[in-house]
Amino acid sequence: MAFNLEEVRPSRPSLPPTAEADAPAQSAIRAYLLSRGNSAVSDAAFRWLMLLSGLSIFAIIGIIAGELIAGSRLTLAKFGLHFFFGTAWDPVSGHYGALPFIYGTLVSSLIALIIAVPLSIGLAIFLTEMCPKPLRGPLSFLTELLAAIPSVVYGLWAIFVLAPILRDHVNPVLIHLLGWTGLFAKPNFGIGMLAAGVILAIMILPIISSLTREVMISVPRSQREAVLALGATRWEMIRMGVLRNARIGIVGAIILGLGRALGETMAVTMVIGNRPDIVKNLLSPAYSMASVLANEFTEAADSTYLSALVEIGLALFIITILVNALARLLVWAVTRGAPARAS
Repeated sequence: MAFNLEEVRPSRPSLPPTAEADAPAQSAIRAYLLSRGNSAVSDAAFRWLMLLSGLSIFAIIGIIAGELIAGSRLTLAKFGLHFFFGTAWDPVSGHYGALPFIYGTLVSSLIALIIAVPLSIGLAIFLTEMCPKPLRGPLSFLTELLAAIPSVVYGLWAIFVLAPILRDHVNPVLIHLLGWTGLFAKPNFGIGMLAAGVILAIMILPIISSLTREVMISVPRSQREAVLALGATRWEMIRMGVLRNARIGIVGAIILGLGRALGETMAVTMVIGNRPDIVKNLLSPAYSMASVLANEFTEAADSTYLSALVEIGLALFIITILVNALARLLVWAVTRGAPARAS
């Protein structure tokens, strides 16, 4: 029996129509790439450009630090480190001490974090895990709108609305319940350290909440489903499946909010009272480093006065760097340098 080789020879599979249509396009792209020649020069230029962009951050920080040190050289030579620990601020008599301003800045920022962090995390959890869809968009928009309001508007609102509320309704209750601690005592002016902390909390709330929400959204859905499949409640799912995986990002959001609180000027200046005192009573007027710069920089009549104000700016710069460094250390201590993962 004779076999026909053409009948038993396997037929060559034909390409799908889409592949046949893409083949000329791929050839055209490859021809274009080959026609450009050697791209080593452009790659090297791009690499050096990116390197310069990264090094520019060090250059900017160095220039700022150098200018602050140069501007405060007079008081650095005259008072030394005692300037940062001195409690007297009397430009007329030539006494300069930055400790009241450092104290006011740190305490008002701490009050802001105590108020804002729980509210921000709670708002982020509600928007990402529990909020109905029709309400999620308007709430997110209103939260982000708070970050766009100028600080001077916050200050005016605090003077005419927040301060009377604190003076007439909130502070008397705090004095009655917690007056024994010494943190809340008369006189009750409505303005002071507590008012500054409250307005700062309102200002940093949208920053912490928005960043926390973005970090929580990035947690894979499988993490939530896995925890729920093991029989966890909704709160246990949020705590172990979401917050545990998002803790590094949440700490970063808190750091950014703290940076905003440390450097805020106008709103704090309008409600903190502007008195260079170190007092335990949170209802008493105080002063912050940003506020004293805004109030007295144009009034500096001599070189020593101006140098002292510049050195306060240097102190604020150093404190900001130290706070960020401590926050980074805290993140490393929590995670031990490893990415967060569900256990």
